[in-house]
Amino acid sequence: MAGLRALTSRGRSFLASGVAALLMALLLGEHDLLRIGVLIMSLPLLAALVVARTRYRLSCARRLDPPRREVGGEATVTLRLENVTRLPTGLLLIEDTVPYALGARPRFVLDRVESKGVREIDYRVRSDLRGRYTIGPLSVRITDPFGLVELTRAFTISDTLVVTPQVVALPHVRLSGEWTGGGDSRTRSVAAAGDDDVAPREYRQGDDLRRVHWRSTARYGELMVRREEQQWQSRGRCCSTPAGTPTAARVPAPPSRWPSPPPPRSACTWPVKDWACAWSPTRGPST
Repeated sequence: MAGLRALTSRGRSFLASGVAALLMALLLGEHDLLRIGVLIMSLPLLAALVVARTRYRLSCARRLDPPRREVGGEATVTLRLENVTRLPTGLLLIEDTVPYALGARPRFVLDRVESKGVREIDYRVRSDLRGRYTIGPLSVRITDPFGLVELTRAFTISDTLVVTPQVVALPHVRLSGEWTGGGDSRTRSVAAAGDDDVAPREYRQGDDLRRVHWRSTARYGELMVRREEQQWQSRGRCCSTPAGTPTAARVPAPPSRWPSPPPPRSACTWPVKDWACAWSPTRGPST
């Protein structure tokens, strides 16, 4: 019954023609037409019997090169089929399952694979959309030389191709490093050890008397001390926003305990495919 269900359109046509010839031969009493009808009807039945009893044992292996590819790049899929039986195979129709995003399903025809023989088949896939794509399983269709019967067998193995977004190299930007602690340019010190002499403050209970700034004390008429030593360094923020959104380097305002920083030396924006990256250097005390 499995062989009869595997009849192709050509096989069903032969079977129907044979039955019609038999009926006409019985009605007309034509013995020659009867022989022709039996011959035509027996062809698809014999082909179905032979294909159904065929026991091919094939092993399949698949290799992706490379298994991870950028958008727009091509990957090579290699199929390796081996006939592990002692009998040669007949005509084999091979079709690999491929998602529509990778292109049309590849189909191949193998005329004959000898005993213990190996066949390797290569094809290429390409995707313009990133994601994970499952390739496989491989299906093998067995047919007779006349194309009257066709049986389909499928393997269970499958492989995954990962398509990643395209990587765009960003230009190098030097960081402004006018204060100690960061930057690519030559650094300098503020008052040799921070900014003690820049902004003295009033004396508070518990302050170390050794930090009293006598010049400011004489100027303001009250006890003034030097501020705590702070190391400064240049910093930067990288903000990413979706494409199409106005991109601007928005850096949060520093806390009130920081001195007002000078305006940034540079601000630049690079579009990166689906995202836009904005860079804006800032300055602040190190923690």
